[in-house]
Order: sequence, then structure tokens, then C-alpha cells
Amino acid sequence: MRWLSIFVMALTLALSGCATNKTATYLVETKGPYQLDTGDVVRVTVYGDAELSKSYRVDDGGAIAFPLVGAVAVRGATTGEAGKRLARALANGYMRSPDVAVEIEQYRPFYIQGEIKNAGQFPYVYGMSVRAAISTAGGFTETADRNRAVVYRQQANQMVKGVVELDFPIYPGDTIVISERWF
Repeated sequence: MRWLSIFVMALTLALSGCATNKTATYLVETKGPYQLDTGDVVRVTVYGDAELSKSYRVDDGGAIAFPLVGAVAVRGATTGEAGKRLARALANGYMRSPDVAVEIEQYRPFYIQGEIKNAGQFPYVYGMSVRAAISTAGGFTETADRNRAVVYRQQANQMVKGVVELDFPIYPGDTIVISERWF
């Protein structure tokens, strides 16, 4: 009888060791204001200067190439912070007390792959959920897991992933993976 309890204990330890060696699943952050990044298109309004008021794309370096002042870093900034950065750059010898507003004109795309009909890159619409992204991509395939998805999201300097339900909110730049279901 003692050997049976030792066997069960050894088996339990072995199985629990397997469970801890699984790929870690991280919670994907859903709170906080929207932060600008590469691919976003922003509408910059400089009050009193129609020549500077237009749309600008955030480049690969995370900056806006702005007339007179050159590249202004906006990656990770909110629209309000980006407006303040542009105003400071303009106030540095180009304009007296500039009033600058920045708003999102077009979000960067999201990506979806796996067991859906049309994998690829799609335009993000504010407030989208995983379910809406699946619909945008043409719906599920016959073998798709229709209960959950994996979302990969850049947070700070790290790519994190989370296994989420279909009503989970997505952000621009997210990659959504729909797995195959196990029958």
C-alpha cells in the first residue's frame, strides 16, 4: 500500500511539473488612454495657421514629421500630450504661444489569423471586440474554436498574450489568433 501512495505522489509531482512548464499566459491590459504609435494618422490643428493644420502619419520611428520643427516624437503619447509636444516645439523660436490640438483621424490596423475565412490586416474601428474583428474578417471557419481567442498586444517594451473571450475589447495593432477546436 505504501508503494501505491509513493507512486501517486510521484505521478502528481510529475504532472504538476508539466503544468508549470506550459507557455505562460499573460493578462492583456485593457485600461488607460489610447497611446499613439506607428501607423496612426492624426489630424493636427494649429489655431491661426491653416498651412500647418493637416493630417500627419506617425512614422516608423514613432514621430510626426512636422513643418518648421522637424520630427516630433509622439510614440506612447496620448493625443493631448502630442499636442503639447508640438506646441512646445513650435514655441521654440517659430510661434508665440501656439495653440495645438491633435485628434485621431485613422487608427493603425489590427491583424487576425487562424481559423477565420479571411486572415490579414484590417482597419480598426473604435470600441471593437474580438467578435467584431472576426466578423470583419468574414467569420469563423468550420473548425474554429468559437468560444475564445488569443490576443497579442505590445505593452511597454514587451509583447504579451492573453487567452480571452469573444467580447474582449481589442486595440489598434493587436494580433488576434483563432485556434482550431478540439472535437
